[in-house]
Amino acid sequence: MKNVLVIFYSQSGQLESIAENVAKPFLNSEDINVTFHEIQLEKPFPFPWNKDSFFDAFPESFLQIPTKLKPISDEILNTKFDLILFHYQVWFLSPSIPINSFLKSTEAKTILNNTPVITINGSRNMWIMAQEKIKVLLREANAKLVGNVALVDRVGNLISVITIVNWMFSGVKKRYLGFFPLPGVSDKDIQESDKFGEIILSQFKQNKLDDLQPKLAEIGAVKISPYLVTVDKTANKIFDKWSNIIHKNQKNRKTLLKIFYVYLFLAIWLISPIVYILHLITYPFKFKTIKKETQYYQGV
Repeated sequence: MKNVLVIFYSQSGQLESIAENVAKPFLNSEDINVTFHEIQLEKPFPFPWNKDSFFDAFPESFLQIPTKLKPISDEILNTKFDLILFHYQVWFLSPSIPINSFLKSTEAKTILNNTPVITINGSRNMWIMAQEKIKVLLREANAKLVGNVALVDRVGNLISVITIVNWMFSGVKKRYLGFFPLPGVSDKDIQESDKFGEIILSQFKQNKLDDLQPKLAEIGAVKISPYLVTVDKTANKIFDKWSNIIHKNQKNRKTLLKIFYVYLFLAIWLISPIVYILHLITYPFKFKTIKKETQYYQGV
């Protein structure tokens, strides 16, 4: 009997649904024992969010500053798992605070040590740099990253900003104003995510996890947008400055967060369209670099 651990943190329930669907083939296998672990905080973040609480999470999210978690059961800590399916969200271009807190904990280092891990993220669209940060944390925990699946909101960047914000602040997944598309990863993509579980299970049973990622990529597990990669990298540099300024100036935190909100609004609605136009113009001159980056980010 092999042991598989499914780890996730979910506020809206979206990532929990993804975790359940990816794990379906494992749950249907009689020779595999599947354990689910939901990361829980001592002081939970609100859902739905309000504007103040949402932006207040920015500095610590980006700087990957951990918070206290509820204890992990002894049953999990005392079990040696043969594979971990690790599901995470992206907050402000970094792995969410609950995810960072888990990965930096002593318990995680015990669980992840010398264990194959497959990362599965459910995000709006920008996850590339967050995944790079996840890689660092997994290496520090002596885990072995063998696969990655990235499920994203497929609508346009600016439209998804509107729909996701409405979902986060209302707590209801609905068509904003009655005609915008539903926010988040589509129900179809979530329901069909068991196809990734099938591939993972097959490779797992054959002890061929080292060959897993190309097979996942073949069925659309990781789709790369060169434009969003550029935005992600650029925004990370800017967020690094903002997060450090705010975190180091606690007395002026509220004022600085308000200024950051105005900056972010302008960056999304004025600067990002200009960046997109420049991307289209320069694309032919960066084709080789883009191709190389795409191959890298589709791998592990």
